[in-house]
Amino acid sequence: MYQYIWDEETGGPLLITELSKFSKEPRPVYYKELDILGFDKYWNYPKDDRAPLMWAEANNYIYRGRKVASTKGGALYTPPELILLEEPEPNGQPLKFVDIARMVEKNSSIMETLVQETIQKVYNTYKKYKNKVDIFHVSYSGGKDSEVLLDIIQRALPHDDFIVIFGDTGMEFPDTYDIIDKTKNKCKLEKISFNIAHSLFDPMDSWNLFGPPSSALRWCCSVHKTTPQLLLLRDIVGKNNLVEMAFVGVRGDESTRRSGYDYISKSTKQKGQYSCNPILNWSSVEVFLYTYINKLPINEAYIKGSSRVGCLFCPMATNKSDFINYELYPKQVQPFIDIIKKLNDREKNNTEGMQSYLQNKAWKARKNGRDLNILINDYVEKNKDGKFIIYFNDVNDSWHEWIKSIGILSEENDNYFTLNINATFFWKFKLEKKESKYCLCIDESLVKQSPTFFKRFKNIFKKSHSCISCNACVANCPFGNISFIDGKVHISDDCIHCGQCNEMDNGCLKFDSLWFPKESGKMAKKSIDSYGTHSPKLEWIKQFVFLKDNFNENHSLGSVELPMFKKFLRDAEILTISDKSTPFANLIFDKGLETINIWAIMYSNLAHSPEIGWFIKNVNFNSIYTQKELKNTLSLFTTSKTGPANIANSYKRMALLPLNKVGFCEVIGKNKDDGFTILRKSWSDPDPLVVLYSLYKFAEKCGDYYQFTLTTLLDDSIERDGVSPTRIFGLDRETMIPLLNGLSANYPDFINVSFTLGLDTITLREDKKSEDVLNLF
Repeated sequence: MYQYIWDEETGGPLLITELSKFSKEPRPVYYKELDILGFDKYWNYPKDDRAPLMWAEANNYIYRGRKVASTKGGALYTPPELILLEEPEPNGQPLKFVDIARMVEKNSSIMETLVQETIQKVYNTYKKYKNKVDIFHVSYSGGKDSEVLLDIIQRALPHDDFIVIFGDTGMEFPDTYDIIDKTKNKCKLEKISFNIAHSLFDPMDSWNLFGPPSSALRWCCSVHKTTPQLLLLRDIVGKNNLVEMAFVGVRGDESTRRSGYDYISKSTKQKGQYSCNPILNWSSVEVFLYTYINKLPINEAYIKGSSRVGCLFCPMATNKSDFINYELYPKQVQPFIDIIKKLNDREKNNTEGMQSYLQNKAWKARKNGRDLNILINDYVEKNKDGKFIIYFNDVNDSWHEWIKSIGILSEENDNYFTLNINATFFWKFKLEKKESKYCLCIDESLVKQSPTFFKRFKNIFKKSHSCISCNACVANCPFGNISFIDGKVHISDDCIHCGQCNEMDNGCLKFDSLWFPKESGKMAKKSIDSYGTHSPKLEWIKQFVFLKDNFNENHSLGSVELPMFKKFLRDAEILTISDKSTPFANLIFDKGLETINIWAIMYSNLAHSPEIGWFIKNVNFNSIYTQKELKNTLSLFTTSKTGPANIANSYKRMALLPLNKVGFCEVIGKNKDDGFTILRKSWSDPDPLVVLYSLYKFAEKCGDYYQFTLTTLLDDSIERDGVSPTRIFGLDRETMIPLLNGLSANYPDFINVSFTLGLDTITLREDKKSEDVLNLF
């Protein structure tokens, strides 16, 4: 909350009354960390952890207000490089301890103000929600933030009006278990209920079943933390649809994502679950000052050199943290490394490759089961002959039970079934069992009518294929309508089909972690996730036009943005595959970006690229689509986990371009549940020459097919590589006929049309190309 400066007198931070927008997250450094990093080879300091010797801001080491060293790099088996900047003390004299007593004294006034404001705000929250929630609880982890949080809460609230829950993942630092024992005993003396939630799985078992977690596949948080905690709360309160308020030690300075958190929020995952973040605006300086002022216990892991505590071997940890934690706790970390080695299929016979896989964090980047020897490879989706087909195995033959969570099933005959969804619509599908494998078949037309529901429908079979009773679905159901008995799922007849149990990616944590999608049918085409999270911005295009041939040397784009933007320029046929300017680029340089025709030509070119082409073919005119609906529809056409979200966000960004005036879309609103909303409108005043250009592009993409009918152009059901200008710009027959007649009269060297005797023939000159049309502008 407050800014700080370094105080040479105490060797610690000194708060000043100005508010801070961002903190460098300083932390105290004790001698053990200096030893691990190798500073003892260069510096003289007492081997005593009664007090810190200096502070660290990220990888910079601060002594008595001066940056004296920094570290660079590091990895699991490789120590960071030490960069010594200056001698902390002259002539190799011993380093001095931070004067904690004086530091506390000099900061006490500002800290008292901060603490009293925080306590008052907690108490006001308690009063406001006391009659709205069933239980208050402190989410305790054994880290510095939760230690301060618990002390604040116990000062603000009656001790019998909240409980403490520690979610024991089984992967905690050994020192965390020591501080848990101390805190548990202290709570007992203070008459505060201290509870420990455990997963059904031992970490060694879960890692073997789900595969190692990664930054994109954090099944571990649900299986080992949130699910056990929620189920324990339900047992304590004695009801399934409880409403709780969790006090959480989240701070905004910890990450960009957390800086956007609200003081109080309502979970979108667990219905009726509130979170309150009392120290959201505290910095790490204030957390440590509070700890020293109130003589709170400090997790020994911090004193040994760990910057954060939590899971001992975490995919979200930095390389430097991996090194330090492995140095401190090799016996506890090694079993997780061994599992990564055992389950890795690609590198298992290559010792050097495996070392690199671990050193370079490749295991943390896993997005599916591709590199694992336990990947799910017997679940297959494909499109064929107007049908969507799923081949899958089934655990405990449980699909009959899981499907109760989305509708009421009735069996007809010859393996045909009907699913009644809240009496609002009905799904018919065929499902046959051949030996141990099922084959499900459903009309693709039905899938396209309701892609959002189809995603939920597919998830049922992913669940039945992979379920290992991890209880995540049990926790997600706010009404207690899901249970497991002897490993078999049971869905209550009281199920209201709310869909909460389906909200996790792919409907099942294990399936999501282990499936490697194999493309087949329509999915075998080029990926439609063309630009990732870096779709083009108007200022980039303007910069390219302004700089022309000097763009490569003088652009302001980042190293990741540039290749994505060049991909867009190639898709728009502004650059060639070898990054040379095209005739269309020269037209843009000549005419500029102010004329709408330039954007219409660009849009016509983009219509034949994967990402914009998909949009033009699948998003209807004058229909409203939410972000959620777009993502669910896109999931039918891309096997990438992040693809649907990337592409939907890309459309939102490109809706800001003038493409929105010629048949693309505009953003017309947003809401909390479904995200932004788009509307696609027709080009209200189409330019005939752009239509002529688009006709030639259509013909060229269709294999130089230069004669066709208007009826053919208007028929979007025909499978073809070319995209009709009627589909691109939203032009109907009544609009097209006078446009085509005018073109035929004014440009007979390019086009002839006939609308006589019931015929509607369009003939393009075969000796002309779309490039020639550009010369007419």
